[in-house]
Amino acid sequence: MRIIGGDLKGRKLRPIRGMTIRPTSDRLRESLFNILGDRVQNAVVLDLFAGTGALGIEALSRGARLAVFIDRYKGALSAVAENLRQCGIQDRARVVRWDMVRGLSCIRDHQPPFTLVFMDPPYERNLVAPALNHLAESRALASKSLIIVEHSAHEPAPEPPGEWRFADQRRYGKTLVSFYSCGM
Repeated sequence: MRIIGGDLKGRKLRPIRGMTIRPTSDRLRESLFNILGDRVQNAVVLDLFAGTGALGIEALSRGARLAVFIDRYKGALSAVAENLRQCGIQDRARVVRWDMVRGLSCIRDHQPPFTLVFMDPPYERNLVAPALNHLAESRALASKSLIIVEHSAHEPAPEPPGEWRFADQRRYGKTLVSFYSCGM
């Protein structure tokens, strides 16, 4: 795995050993960031189910202001922290060990509010809908924020919570990427 674009383009990221983490492929990440374009500039990013942190680090490389990485696995967060150190961007990031089953009180009313959220939960474990609901309840999103969910094509995108709306969906092989907008 490597950073696809921005200031850190070409930097290799440390993988997670001994875990069944399914990192977002370079190809999918490149497509996703091409779709996002300038929206990443100065974004406040939340990387849920962070794994190696590739999505949030890619956003930081492309001009995001700061990123918060959340995962429940110690090994994943260790990889995120190491990848941030290797890239020299740890001062623009925060790493949080948290289990999404407990909700997202760890970011309640986060300031500044998040403008861009990446969510890449383990496939086919019915985690997408609860995670979206917890995110909506957190009151940590800015108006006009965008939530991007990577999920299995066998797991349909859930209805958006509250006043959110389903904005788009793209298919990449066996993976779907669903886009939700909040307050747009």
